[in-house]
Amino acid sequence: MSTARKRRNATLIGATLAALAIGTLQPTAAASAAPMSQAKTSASRQSPVFGVEEGIARTVASSLLSQQWREQVREAVLKSGEVDLHALTGKAADTAGTGLKSAVAGADRRILSLKGLPARTGSMLRIRLGAQSMRPHLTAASAPWVAVAATDDHAKTLTAYDSQGRRHTIDTSKVPDRPLYIVDIDVAKAHRAGLAVLHEELVAKGLSKPQTRSGALNTTATAGWWATKVDAIEVRDDEEPWFKGAAEMFSLVTGFGLDGKARVDSVDMPYLDYDNTVYYPNQILVNWSNYKYNLADVVMMEDDDGTNYKALAQAITTALLTITDQGTYIPLVNAVLSAMPDSWFTDDPDYVESWYTLARNSSGRLNGARGNGWMTVEPYFVEQF
Repeated sequence: MSTARKRRNATLIGATLAALAIGTLQPTAAASAAPMSQAKTSASRQSPVFGVEEGIARTVASSLLSQQWREQVREAVLKSGEVDLHALTGKAADTAGTGLKSAVAGADRRILSLKGLPARTGSMLRIRLGAQSMRPHLTAASAPWVAVAATDDHAKTLTAYDSQGRRHTIDTSKVPDRPLYIVDIDVAKAHRAGLAVLHEELVAKGLSKPQTRSGALNTTATAGWWATKVDAIEVRDDEEPWFKGAAEMFSLVTGFGLDGKARVDSVDMPYLDYDNTVYYPNQILVNWSNYKYNLADVVMMEDDDGTNYKALAQAITTALLTITDQGTYIPLVNAVLSAMPDSWFTDDPDYVESWYTLARNSSGRLNGARGNGWMTVEPYFVEQF
C-alpha cells in the first residue's frame, strides 16, 4: 500500500443474534460475519463513480501528448504525491491542461452527487503515482499511462490508457516498472464530509445525538462519563491492494440509547493506514453515557470511492428504526447487514472486522469475530471540566 492516501476508513453495526451470551460470543459472532464474507465473493459491480473516474482518466491520458503539460503534471506529482486535478488544470501553462478544467469540474460535481455529498465539499478528483517504486521511472522522457483503481479489491488486472487512447492491461499481482498515474478521488475529504452526512441523518432520525463543542455526545454524570479507550489495534487485511492506496477506516458503534431506541455513533480512525501494523491511538471508542445497556457492538469498515453516504445512512436508519427495546440488550448487526444492497459488500464500503458485546468493563486484548484484527481496550473515565 502506498502512503499517497492517508484515509479511508466507523463501524457498521451489530446483529440480531438471539440470546447471545458472553460464553458463546465468538462462535455466534463468526457466524454473523459469514454473510458479509460470502457477499464479498460475489461478482464485482462497477460503481457509477468509477465510470466518471474512467472517463477522466482517458481524457487525462490524451492530454499528456503535450510535452509542456506532461512535465507540469510530472513535477506536481513528484512534489506532492497526490494532486488536486481541478487546481492543477487551473494552473496549466498550455491548452492541453486548461482544456481539461471544465471536464474535471463537471466530473467533480457528478461524483459529489453520486456519493450523496453536498456541493460545498469541493473538488474530488486527484491524480497520483501508482506506487512509490515508480518514482525513478517517472522521468521527463517517460510517457506515463493513466488508470483508475479497480472497484474490485481482488481484481487481477487494471485497464490503463496511453496518450494515443489505446487500452493496456496491467497485472495487479505486481507493481509495474513503468510509470502509471492513478486518477482517484480525495477519499479523506469525502470520508470526513460523508461521516458528517451520516451523522446528520442519524440525528434527524433520532438514532444519534448532536456533537457538543467538546466532542462528547452526551454526558449524564456531573463529574464525567465512562468510556472504552483503544490502546492498541491491528488489522491483518485492510482490503486495500497497492493500486488503491492507503486505507480510510471508520467504525460504527451501536447499541440502545437512553431513550430505548437503537443508536449509532460513527468513529473515524484515520491513522489506520496500513495492515499488519500495530497502532497505539489511545482513542475513545465508546461513550457509555449514551447507552442504556452495558453492552455495544463495533463493526469496522473501510471506505471506498463508490460509497454513497446518504444512501448508507438511509439504509441504516430504515433497518434500526424497526427494532424496539425489549428490556434486554439485543445485538443489531444482522438487521443492518441484511438491509444493505449487495454492491456495498463488494467494494464500497468494505467490511473489515467486528467486535460483539463490548462491555463497559471490557479490558485487554479483544480478537475480532472475523479473525482479521484485534484491539486492546480499557475502561477510561473522562472527567468533566
